[in-house]
Order: sequence, then C-alpha cells, then structure tokens
Amino acid sequence: MVVIEKNVEISILCDLYGKLLTKKQLELLNDYYNRDLSLSEIAENNNITRQAVRDNIKKGEKKLFEYEEKLLFMKRMLKQEKTIEQVLAELSKIQKDSSDKKIAHILEVVKKQLNCLV
Repeated sequence: MVVIEKNVEISILCDLYGKLLTKKQLELLNDYYNRDLSLSEIAENNNITRQAVRDNIKKGEKKLFEYEEKLLFMKRMLKQEKTIEQVLAELSKIQKDSSDKKIAHILEVVKKQLNCLV
C-alpha cells in the first residue's frame, strides 16, 4: 500500500475528480492545496468568511474521497505506476546483461514508451 501525504492525495484527487465538484469547491481546494493559500487569504480573496472557506474545503474533500472510494481511479493509477516502475527495472537488468545491440535497442524503445506512462 502506497502512503501519500494528504496534500498530494487531494491534488491527485482534484485532477481525477475535480470536474465533478462545484466550481467554487474546486477553486477553493486548488487555492488551499495547490497554491498553498491560508484559509484567511482565500476568504479575503473570495469575500466570504474563513469558516465558509473551511466548510467548502471539507465538503469538497469529502466528495473527492467518496468518488475515489467508489471508482478507485487513484488506487489503480498508483498500482499501475508501481508495476511500470518494476517492469522498467527488469528491462534495465536485461538490457545491461545483453550483448545483442538489436535487443538493447528494442529494450530502449520499450523503456521510453513505458516512461511516458509514468
């Protein structure tokens, strides 16, 4: 199981499910987690109370976690990335041990394509 810092987790979930939130929820989550603004700064920028900002952020977080619980996109994505990294490591071992230039070239092409997926 991959352990992710909450800020990173929320950012990933926003990328995956952000369009399913209200525009305001996504904006506030982005300000708080990606732009690193304080609740007070966000409140001032949006002419709302600090409590309203906090409530909207909490509601947005809850929705994101509910979507992930049902759809599991992030879990699958992280598992896929881990698998690709393991395959790349194995390909590197084969490439290192191979003296055949044609095989080495093919492995390099495959590694480049897999790196684009991570």
